[in-house]
Amino acid sequence: MTIDEQLDFLKKGTVDLIREDDLRAKLEGSAKTGKPLRVKLGVDPTSPDIHLGHTVVVRKLKAFQDLGHTVIYLIGDFTAMIGDPSGRNVTRPPLSREEIDVNAKTYRDQVLKLLDPDKTEFRYNSEWMDKFDAADFIKLAARTTVKQILERDDFENRINEQKPISLHELLYPLVQGYDSVMLEADVELGGTDQKFNLLSGRNLQREYGQEPQVVITTPLLEGLDGVQKMSKSYGNYIGIDEPANEMFGKVMSISDELMWKYYELLTDLSSSEISNLRSQIEKGENPRNIKVNLAKLIIKDFHSQADADTAEEDFNRRFVQKEIPDEIEERAILGGTHNLAQLLAETGLASSKGEARRLIEQGGVRVNGEKATAANADIAINADGVLLQVGKRKFLKLTSL
Repeated sequence: MTIDEQLDFLKKGTVDLIREDDLRAKLEGSAKTGKPLRVKLGVDPTSPDIHLGHTVVVRKLKAFQDLGHTVIYLIGDFTAMIGDPSGRNVTRPPLSREEIDVNAKTYRDQVLKLLDPDKTEFRYNSEWMDKFDAADFIKLAARTTVKQILERDDFENRINEQKPISLHELLYPLVQGYDSVMLEADVELGGTDQKFNLLSGRNLQREYGQEPQVVITTPLLEGLDGVQKMSKSYGNYIGIDEPANEMFGKVMSISDELMWKYYELLTDLSSSEISNLRSQIEKGENPRNIKVNLAKLIIKDFHSQADADTAEEDFNRRFVQKEIPDEIEERAILGGTHNLAQLLAETGLASSKGEARRLIEQGGVRVNGEKATAANADIAINADGVLLQVGKRKFLKLTSL
């Protein structure tokens, strides 16, 4: 790839890039010297399992790895004992060393489903932080000001709401920033909720005479409800260790609109490839088929292609075909695209276009087993046929003449 192509590849699905000119210069320097960039992702092992929301930023780490750079998966076994205040309106309870050790092993095993184990550098910030004494912490704290720390939204909100801030929480961004100093990071990745912490690393590197790291943030992924961020506490998550069948069913449950964000953040498809899928729907392709493709791409990454195919077959058997009778009337009509409401009226599945619209709005119409949501949707009729269902008993398969 050219430098411009690398930048486009790395920017896909990102929110902040601080600064793009710096990243370009680092990529150009790496190309000239043959020395790979050091790209850091720090994760506190606060829960035993990783879900798809966690993998958004891991995929960005993989993108750097695919370009030949050194990726560092930093497990924050020391910072987890402090507790990251990011996005919290109350103090996060610190974890014990035993809990952290168990979770850290699980994290390592699970991220290797995406990262190349032979090209991934695993580090723990206890390597240097366990050696810190009181004097070292005072010297580190002298590198920043109280005003800088209190500028973060989480703390400002708590102050305004008269909620307490524990003193140890003020140390968190300092320690995370110091990790970048120790690792001499060229780039640090994180979710948008980590922006303050990542910038702390950039500032501390300047303080220690290093070239400041580039900061790249990725968006937080909404869970199955399409509202809250994916989280175990909200029960709207897809775990990467879940059986393929469960993953498939959960992906199929997301909204058609959210599907595009999942395509962007959870697959390796380029922006142009995703745009092509959108155009297929505009031309009459059933969104369900595009969502099936998404589910299989995700499952392939964490299981296998064979598991993805089996999961689709199982889903169709359990959900799509469960209420379909053995004998269904078939009718041939002029091929091409047809307005759904008009099609229901013309075939007698609804008494009028008005009734067809009401049935669709009430969720009583399915196209190839998928609930229809738009009365003005265009349905493509071809040789493969389209199965229409109204209510529980009316079925009709349409094929092209």
